[in-house]
Amino acid sequence: MSATTCPDAAAPPVNVRGAGFVSFGVKHLVAARRGVHLLLAVMAGVLLTLLPAAPASAHAVLSQASPQQGAVLREAPATITLVFSERVQVIPGRTQVFGPDGKRINDGDAVQAERGLSIAIRTPDRPLGTYLVSYRIVSADSHPVSGAYTFSVGAPSNGPPPEVNDGIDPVVEKAVPAAKYAGYLGLVLAAGPVLMLALWYPARLSRRGLVVMSRTGFGLIAASTLAALWLQAPQSSGAGILDVSTGELTSVLTSGFGLALIARLAIVAVLAALVSRIHRRPGRPLGISVVVLALAGMLTWPLTGHPAASPQSAILVTADLVHLAAMAFWLGGLTVLAVFLLRRAATRELRVILPSWSRWAAISVYWLVAAGLLQAVVQTGTWHALVDSDYGRLLLIKTGLVVAVLAVAAVSRQLVRRAVTTRLRAAVAAEVVIAVVVLAVSAVLVQTNPARTVDVEAEAAAKAKGFVTTLNSPIYAVQFEVFPAEVGEYNTLHAFAYTPAGKPLTVVEWKVTASLPERGIEEIENPVGSLLGNQGLGNVVFPYPGDWQLKLTLRISDIDQATVTTTVPVR
Repeated sequence: MSATTCPDAAAPPVNVRGAGFVSFGVKHLVAARRGVHLLLAVMAGVLLTLLPAAPASAHAVLSQASPQQGAVLREAPATITLVFSERVQVIPGRTQVFGPDGKRINDGDAVQAERGLSIAIRTPDRPLGTYLVSYRIVSADSHPVSGAYTFSVGAPSNGPPPEVNDGIDPVVEKAVPAAKYAGYLGLVLAAGPVLMLALWYPARLSRRGLVVMSRTGFGLIAASTLAALWLQAPQSSGAGILDVSTGELTSVLTSGFGLALIARLAIVAVLAALVSRIHRRPGRPLGISVVVLALAGMLTWPLTGHPAASPQSAILVTADLVHLAAMAFWLGGLTVLAVFLLRRAATRELRVILPSWSRWAAISVYWLVAAGLLQAVVQTGTWHALVDSDYGRLLLIKTGLVVAVLAVAAVSRQLVRRAVTTRLRAAVAAEVVIAVVVLAVSAVLVQTNPARTVDVEAEAAAKAKGFVTTLNSPIYAVQFEVFPAEVGEYNTLHAFAYTPAGKPLTVVEWKVTASLPERGIEEIENPVGSLLGNQGLGNVVFPYPGDWQLKLTLRISDIDQATVTTTVPVR
């Protein structure tokens, strides 16, 4: 029902409330279309400026850490600093540092710092060995982000670091998109009846069903919002759905996320009360008030999601608002058509209502597609991210479903022109069913890391320095790090030898060579000295960038030795 059609000139006059407003809209449809075309042109210009730009942030990504991942230090640090790709919010009690003995050694909670956090730690009773840093923060788009990494003091521990659960409870993980879906469904059910009551609904038909549908939609929005406020705490902490403390809930309610959702609840309450007044045909003041309140309420969605956390936040927040408003207008109108108008209105009434509705639906679709295209380009970033990320693949699925809806709408357009009401009901019902699936995909999509995260994480990985690995031979295992693994003479190699059973192994002689076969560079010997029996410490030279072949030969007795080989990427 999104295509432009013409009214049947032979149709008799019908008393349709709001007809004056409809006539005004029809007169200005050409101007509206021109405005949409101008918007598309402006968006195209914006896209051209965005495409060559550096990758934008999505969910926060750890970009720097001190000490770094895999670093081997001489002594334990007093402070650990984490820097992320965007501003973050500290979650009390969810950032922890464990010493080599498995005990927590952070001195209180992490402290907020510029685009990151700082963690004060105490010196553990056993300072030598591997340390584990586990963090969980809330990124600027209100989504929790977690991770962990290790570094060592003196030498890595023989055993693995303690395990930390940094995931989301499975029940909470499923409840969050379910709450989002309820909110989108409520938006459709609330908006459709209000628009139809104000613009097209025949005066002779009872409006009670539409008022009930609209208030049901507002109820779903309110329930979804309350659920989102509650779920934000266990989603952030990783706890169970009922494991929420008063302090955690207070922290959510006083955050930007919580304040935006509280404002949404207040707006929903006011709009639900105004629905009954729209039943008596709204005047200009009431109509303007409803539109302003509706847009303010819908603005809370992008302000608590991906758009607000993007570098082009003003553009994306506006685009998402347009996208939501167009979606609510189009799908809400379709729902009212399928449930009420096509079943109750007379043919002569439909001949007046349907062409006018179809014109306005077409404008909604134009805005919907234009705003969605802008968001897709910014949040995806590159072609490979479109197919290499969950976000990109979900976006392709959503796009395919929208195309299917538009194809059915094209059929509806032809049926409207021929006034084939019976088949039109089936076509509109099909549009509604597919749209319900689109809303479900959208609910999952907004909880998925934007595809640009693929590039952000790749960039962060590219910035990470050092090379750490473990190699095994029949008579020993050797764990070592080359830092910073860059072109030049100063690349420290620190290695640790163990028996196959995992016990420290004394090494009589270390021999380390580096070669670059791709450039015909033969083996370069690098002196490595023994340290504390099972440790080797030396320096490796990488004259050129490339994939260097590093060969370690360890002699553990007069007759026993073995060689292991690995490839070290040097950039």
